[in-house]
Amino acid sequence: MTNQAVYNELASKYQAHFGFEPEVVAYAPGRIEVLGNHTDYNEGYVFSAAINFGTFFAVRRATDKLCRLVAGDLMREVFFDVDAIEASHDDTWQNYVKGTLAGLAQHGSVECGFDGLFFGNVPLGSGLSSSAALEMSAALAFAELYDIAVDPVTLAKIGQRAEHDYAGCNCGLLDQISSLAGESGKLVKTDFRTLEYECVEIGEEVCFLMCNTLSRHTLVDGAYNKLRAACEQCAEHFDKVLHHPVQALRDVTMTEWVIYKRDLPEQIANCGAHPIGENERVLLGARLLERGDLTGFGALMFDSHESSRVLFKNSCEELDFVVAAARKIPGVLGARLSGGGFGGSAVVLVDPRFAVTVAAALESAFAAHYGYPCEVSVIIPSQGARLVRTKACGRLSEAKP
Repeated sequence: MTNQAVYNELASKYQAHFGFEPEVVAYAPGRIEVLGNHTDYNEGYVFSAAINFGTFFAVRRATDKLCRLVAGDLMREVFFDVDAIEASHDDTWQNYVKGTLAGLAQHGSVECGFDGLFFGNVPLGSGLSSSAALEMSAALAFAELYDIAVDPVTLAKIGQRAEHDYAGCNCGLLDQISSLAGESGKLVKTDFRTLEYECVEIGEEVCFLMCNTLSRHTLVDGAYNKLRAACEQCAEHFDKVLHHPVQALRDVTMTEWVIYKRDLPEQIANCGAHPIGENERVLLGARLLERGDLTGFGALMFDSHESSRVLFKNSCEELDFVVAAARKIPGVLGARLSGGGFGGSAVVLVDPRFAVTVAAALESAFAAHYGYPCEVSVIIPSQGARLVRTKACGRLSEAKP
């Protein structure tokens, strides 16, 4: 379903459910992670992109303290009081919105409830961060609704805190910043120590394919948190043995890892090697893009996936199959898992002249092996989160998603 179709359906569902139009509509895209896996919370570097799939959040002020929130795909409604926002163990999708509203309320006055509905086209559990798309669309909509001025980095941190405190996933800031900062036709290169980012041209000679393996990934089951804890343990070790401060694994080189890893358990040491290597790949990738060396950039993507598979162990059989199959197909420059891992999607860098044939070959190979095809879509690096309708604009039909 295209974004325009999603937007039209959102407007129809909102009107039918609440009996009036929303005051505010915001949109936020999902993201692909192109290079730099699990480096954000290690204060490293990432290449990512906002994508052409996302979530719309429509909202209107209530006349009382009651918050009514509807998941548009399920048309399931939950209720809570704006003065008593707590994480829920049922309908846990609401926690992303609850946490975002609670965080935003620390920066301004939220005096009344709301009538809200969200609807999007980011496949759930696909590794494309449907959760960040929901958080950032809700954050922009609530900020406009309640007249709260917040800068993009603060909005990203509010979404991150919602993940930590309400959804139970100790994620970094990659997903939220990518959703907010994306630009059409560009990658977002972020330094997660300074939280500075820039948008870098990727060029028209390549495009991305998203290969959703339909192997559902979930990060709140503890796997993500365990990997993060292992990285932190590894950083603490290097801070003790190296002759310079180590605040995070960003401060450790691969040469230092090789020399000083010996006193670490093998599993912990390998977990540390992955983000250390990823940081070096991102910095090299930036130099390759400056020279227009897309073949070299794609090779780094293959290397990144191998590091995920062997060292970090956050891949899965289906993702490994897609990447291995992609290596053999003409027109493919690179491929790797995208996001936290443990399922979801692989991202494939291709020559656009071969995109259709590559997609068909991947679907066919996957279906022959697993008995069902993976879902392959063309990914276009796209504009980041934005308001679609503000309180001052005209009717909903006049807004452009």
